[in-house]
Amino acid sequence: MPELPEVETIRTYLDRVLAGQCIAKTQVLLPRQIAYPAAQEFAARLQGAEILRVLRRGKYLLFELPADLTLVVHLRMTGSLVYEPGDFVPDAHTRVIFSLSSGHALVFRDTRTFGRLYALYPHELAEAKGLVTLGPEPLTPSFTAGALSGRAKRTAMPVKSFLLDQKRVAGLGNIYADEALFVAGLHPLRRASSLTGAEWQRLKEAVEAVLRDGIADGGTTFRDYRNGAGGHGHHQEHLWVYNREGQPCRRCGTPVEKIVVGGRGTHFCPHCQPEARS
Repeated sequence: MPELPEVETIRTYLDRVLAGQCIAKTQVLLPRQIAYPAAQEFAARLQGAEILRVLRRGKYLLFELPADLTLVVHLRMTGSLVYEPGDFVPDAHTRVIFSLSSGHALVFRDTRTFGRLYALYPHELAEAKGLVTLGPEPLTPSFTAGALSGRAKRTAMPVKSFLLDQKRVAGLGNIYADEALFVAGLHPLRRASSLTGAEWQRLKEAVEAVLRDGIADGGTTFRDYRNGAGGHGHHQEHLWVYNREGQPCRRCGTPVEKIVVGGRGTHFCPHCQPEARS
C-alpha cells in the first residue's frame, strides 16, 4: 500500500502539472470504486471543475476544486494516479479517466480494486470515514513526542500496532513503521504505554527521518507503486530492515528477523532493537 512518502511524492508531482487545469470529462469504468456520491453524480460534480491545488492528509490525496468541492482519492493497496498523454490506451486495470482541458488525462488504475474515490462538499466529509478520524500528521508542528505519548496512555497495544493505527498517527504503514522502530532502537512488541518521554522523542524523530528519506527517494516500489508520472520509487534500495528477513543488519550484521505483530509481518534486528519489556 502506498504510504505517506509515496502519496506525498504523487501529490507533489500532480500539484505541479495539474494546478490550473480543468476536468473536462470523467469516465467511470468501474462504478463500485466511487464511494460517494453515486458514479453518475460523481462525474457531474467534477464536470468543468478547475483543479486549484493538490493536498494530502495521511494516505489520502485531496484535490481542491471551486465551490468548496474536494476530490478525495484513497489509493489503498494497489491504486495509482498517473498523468497521461491524451492518446494513452486504457488497460485492463484502468478504472477512472479524468480528461483534462490540456488534452492530457489523469488516470486512476487499480489492480485489486480496493481504492476509493469521493467528490465531497464540506458537510459530506464524514462519508470518507478514515479521513475525518486521522491522527496527527507527521512532519508538521502537531506531531510531537507529547502528543504521541498522550495517545498511548492506557493502551496495551504494541508500539508497532500503535504506529499503524491511523487514528493515532496519520500516514504510516508497515514499511515505515518497521524502519522507524529500527532507527529508534525499539522492539516492535514493546507496549506503547511503557515508552518513556525520551523514547517517544527518539521515536518521533525516527518517524520523521524515515519519512523524509522515503520522500527524497521518491517512495518505495516493490511491485505496484507508481508515482504520478508512472515511474518507480528507489527507497527499497536503502531500507534498514523491511523485507530483509535473514539478511545482515546494515548496522551490526545480525540477521534481520521477521515476526507477526497485530497480523502484520514485522521486520527487526534482535541486536539493535532489544527484547520487549513492560
